[in-house]
Amino acid sequence: MKETIKNNRSLRIAHELPRRIRIHYPHLYDPLLDAAYLQAVIENLPGIVRTRINRRGGSIVVEYDGRPENRTKLLDKLRDLPAEAYAHGDLNGSIAPELADVFLKGALTLSSLKTPLEVSAPLSLLLGLPTLLNGLDTLLNQGIKVETLDAAAVGLSLARGDFFTANSIVTLLSLGEYLEASSENRSTELLKSLLRPQVEHVWVERCGEEVREPISHVAVGDRIICGPGDIIPVDGTVVDGEASVNQSSITGESVSVHLHPDKEILSGAVVEEGRLIIQAERVGSETSMARITRFMENALRMKSQSQTHSAELADRLVPVTLALGLAIFMLTGDIARATAVLTVDYSCAIKLANPVAVKTAMYDAAHSGVLVKGAQALDALAAVDTLVLDKTGTLTNGVLNVTDVISTGALTPDALLALAAAAEQHYAHPVAHAVVRAAEERRLELPAMSNVDYIVAHGVSAYVDDERVLAGSLHFLQDDEQVDCSGVEELTDRLRREGNNLLYISRSGILEGVIAFRDDLRPEAPMILRGLKETGIRRIIVITGDHRDTAQAVIGPLDEVSELHWEMKPEDKSRIVKDLKDEGATVAFVGDGVNDAPAMITAQVGICMPGGSNLAKEAAMVLLLEDDLKALLKARQVATHTRTVIDNCFKSAVGFNSIVLLLATLGLLPPVASALLHNMSTVSILGYAALGSRSANRG
Repeated sequence: MKETIKNNRSLRIAHELPRRIRIHYPHLYDPLLDAAYLQAVIENLPGIVRTRINRRGGSIVVEYDGRPENRTKLLDKLRDLPAEAYAHGDLNGSIAPELADVFLKGALTLSSLKTPLEVSAPLSLLLGLPTLLNGLDTLLNQGIKVETLDAAAVGLSLARGDFFTANSIVTLLSLGEYLEASSENRSTELLKSLLRPQVEHVWVERCGEEVREPISHVAVGDRIICGPGDIIPVDGTVVDGEASVNQSSITGESVSVHLHPDKEILSGAVVEEGRLIIQAERVGSETSMARITRFMENALRMKSQSQTHSAELADRLVPVTLALGLAIFMLTGDIARATAVLTVDYSCAIKLANPVAVKTAMYDAAHSGVLVKGAQALDALAAVDTLVLDKTGTLTNGVLNVTDVISTGALTPDALLALAAAAEQHYAHPVAHAVVRAAEERRLELPAMSNVDYIVAHGVSAYVDDERVLAGSLHFLQDDEQVDCSGVEELTDRLRREGNNLLYISRSGILEGVIAFRDDLRPEAPMILRGLKETGIRRIIVITGDHRDTAQAVIGPLDEVSELHWEMKPEDKSRIVKDLKDEGATVAFVGDGVNDAPAMITAQVGICMPGGSNLAKEAAMVLLLEDDLKALLKARQVATHTRTVIDNCFKSAVGFNSIVLLLATLGLLPPVASALLHNMSTVSILGYAALGSRSANRG
């Protein structure tokens, strides 16, 4: 079957089966088209099972679910390819050879040992011509690169009539390119395996009935029904039912978890047994799976600073090798020795080891509940020496609980709590949630409020029976509203020393009482901070808006904390981070609130807790998927281990190739042996980059 797509005559259907389609796509010949990114985009379309791109043949083979609407979406996407699919530089280089090409070149190389000169000469020239032309083109357009070295080595062998050596070098180059491409493709496939097809339709509970609706119609608060085999499409909380759920694609847990009401669940998990009704808390682009998809697509494109530096250094070493080869030829007249030198270059292993290690590390990090937004983020996280944490929601659980309700006027404690809850019930704030929750637990009836006004970072103003009620901080009531709070200093000082935060309540200008809250330290916090110090973090700084006594009571037991800043306003956070950077520190900021976003952007690395605001998640370079500080330590360990692997790859590439280069210079290695050892070392280093990153990150 052949079909030309409207408005794009270069795209046509070459062959099609009910669930498989092969598309002739000449755009693949464009060196600026990022094939890995294109494949990721295709595989993230609904209904797509598997994609194979053949750049050499200019075709794309797609396996899908056979649904006509998904076929249409695929063709529409290819017809209107996003500009992001094209790089600003040549990311792909030359098209990697197929394995069949390598075998063919190997067979021709062996045959050149037996064929007569009149056959082997033109055959060898034909075999080496692509390498020669590629080297010449590179020299004229980009300068002296590794392709120039390859062309020089092949050219010298042809010039002296050593056709077997010339053919062997071409074959080994082809084999090396194939193995290098395979290694990088495997690391890319690891990342792309995190991209899951979107769920298109879901069952939603409407007025007691189950209704099938498009996922785009689902809103926060809807009750989603998921049965065996279903991919959970939203982040939310189980409100009914029990099930065994596999969430390995999100958290890396290989063992299925048992979910029951009140348990939280992330999108992307799969129901194995049972049935769940989930109340949606995050939908669409805000779900965990949507963020994974977005981050991983970007990760396929990003280069780190260390990767760029490695590539630049590798390119600078090429002229050195070329000059050495020419010098040996001029001094000794030995073409074989000069050719052996030219077959050795540092470029391949140095350039490719970094992206292979980074992609593998990012895959393992994602399976451990850590999303890293690209190679640069991983690089920066490894270099961090100063960690700044917002106390609430990071070192603490982020859930305030009422500990004391103390009346100082005519109201009973329950009446005081009901008054405060009535004023706070309209606002999504931790203090408001704690007050309202405490009132609900006591089953208190709340008075009717009017003219409710929320004053940011201060408190709430409202009216009950024409009497003005204020609920907020000491500064708000005493300094801004001139409410006399002098009679409770001894009481409030004691509460703060116990680690409590305080909410003051007044009515008609008279203080009615104080409500105390406490946000407990996470039990794993001391161990995690010690672990972070062991990875090379020199300073750990905690920032909080709490009163000094409260902050010191909570953070005091943490010996690993270098500095504590209390009563900080939102704008103070980014100022402190900027001051640290000006001092020469490499800073990571950990937070979760809207007011943490400026500090995250200011820091070299912003890290967001899983319950963070949308703005904080967008600003962060690292996103933790599990509400556990162990994920923070894991993120740091992944980064530092990966840097160690990359450093080892670099040292190995330089060291081994220098030895081969020395032996070739001394005439102890023939050209074929030199080329073989060079390619073997490159493939070995790439294998270590992939396997070393995985073993380190799991260790």
